[in-house]
Amino acid sequence: MTCGAMGSFYVMKALVFYWLLMVGGVNGIGANWGTQASHPLPPNTVVQMLKDDGITQVKLFDAEEGTMNALTNSGIEVMVGIPNDMLAMLATSTKAAEQWVSENASSYVNDGVNIRYVAVGNEPFLKTFNESFLYTTLPALQNIQGALTNAGLSSRVKVTVPLNADVYQSASDRPSDGDFRSDIHDLMLNITQFLSDNGAPFTVNIYPFISLYDNPNFPVDYAFFDGTSSPVVDGSTTYTNMFDANFDTLIWTLKKYGFGNLPVIVGEIGWPTDGDMNANLQFAQKFNQGFMNHISTGQGTPMRPGPINAYLFSLIDEDEKSIQPGNFERHWGLYTFDGLPKYQLNLGTSNGGLVRAKNVRYLDKKWCVFKPSASLDDANVAPSVSYACENADCTSLGYKTSCGNLEARGNISYAFNSYYQINDQNDVACGFNNLATITNVDPSTSTCKFEIMIETDSGFSWRSSLVTDKGILLVVYFSFLSFMFLIISF
Repeated sequence: MTCGAMGSFYVMKALVFYWLLMVGGVNGIGANWGTQASHPLPPNTVVQMLKDDGITQVKLFDAEEGTMNALTNSGIEVMVGIPNDMLAMLATSTKAAEQWVSENASSYVNDGVNIRYVAVGNEPFLKTFNESFLYTTLPALQNIQGALTNAGLSSRVKVTVPLNADVYQSASDRPSDGDFRSDIHDLMLNITQFLSDNGAPFTVNIYPFISLYDNPNFPVDYAFFDGTSSPVVDGSTTYTNMFDANFDTLIWTLKKYGFGNLPVIVGEIGWPTDGDMNANLQFAQKFNQGFMNHISTGQGTPMRPGPINAYLFSLIDEDEKSIQPGNFERHWGLYTFDGLPKYQLNLGTSNGGLVRAKNVRYLDKKWCVFKPSASLDDANVAPSVSYACENADCTSLGYKTSCGNLEARGNISYAFNSYYQINDQNDVACGFNNLATITNVDPSTSTCKFEIMIETDSGFSWRSSLVTDKGILLVVYFSFLSFMFLIISF
């Protein structure tokens, strides 16, 4: 082999090695760490949880200072997010992009945070956003890339856009017929080309649970990984689970336009544990363990053999997430809000299963409940429950949820206690027109946990708009019919 040929050989070998790294040759699994919680665990506690679990990658939705500082010198690879509401500013101002990179990338990299990706927006092309981010996502992506280049970080930190899996589709359900969604087809090609030009990955969020939630006729077993009675046959390939078929629909789409080797990251994948009849501990454990077993082989999918780079969604429950998509949104965590593992899960790391958060401090063991002497017919009951649920979290109440078997008085107590706990057990938060009382007896049942909140150091303060003993100061007036729907035992 000549010197020139040898040089070309080593260059090609290096390129192949780099491609394998980018495609997913990572040691371990990632997790999404969201912080929309009334009583968040201290960031240092969460970072220790990640280490104890052997999780080597974390995906964040913003660059909150406490979170970033806690990741300093942790060795954990970080994907730091830019919220959608910042895209317009970043799209129109290179100066704003440079300032964001300086404050949220360069400074933390210099301090020892292992930032590997910047996620520009989050699922910006969801149809529910009504094209709000259609014209700002790509310019923001370009300006952040330019700012990273100017800061000397572009070889180390890659840009990406976490996209919902609905940006591509297949009219026949066969992966080989995949293509980008018609209304954003050209935009997606431009974004994909930009990612390819800059050695950046395509990031997609895949949720078999959502398919089951949206379509009552969706074959349940197809959502999991242990075979199905309704496989999808695509030529010589038979797909027995939705993940492989969905992922390969993207790969076929990319291949169709010459991007068949573009690195792909699964930015979010998981299963919720409450808030819907199909969101429960059994299904969540089955799906997440099935997914971990599936990718641990390193075989990948029929169209993309090899390791898969994925971030489980999510690490911890978040009781302040929007429930517009569904009540399940607050229950995606592998852990409860206080750092307790919900079920056994082997992540395939040297550490094995999930490890409980350490040194968590709880509020006193007391609960706010509906007074035994109070009447269900009291006119103040319905607006009181409506107010409590509007300002706390009642998403565990409902049809076939964890607290769905409570009788009417139990439902009311659950709502009152949720409001009481979220307001740090302030006595005034257990008034509700003299309908409530504080007890030291745990009202939890075998399936329904009446939570006690944890102590936080985040400066969370009790809210001023309260339900007092003298009456409801601010009431959300829902119809009594809606209230009766809430308390009916199914």
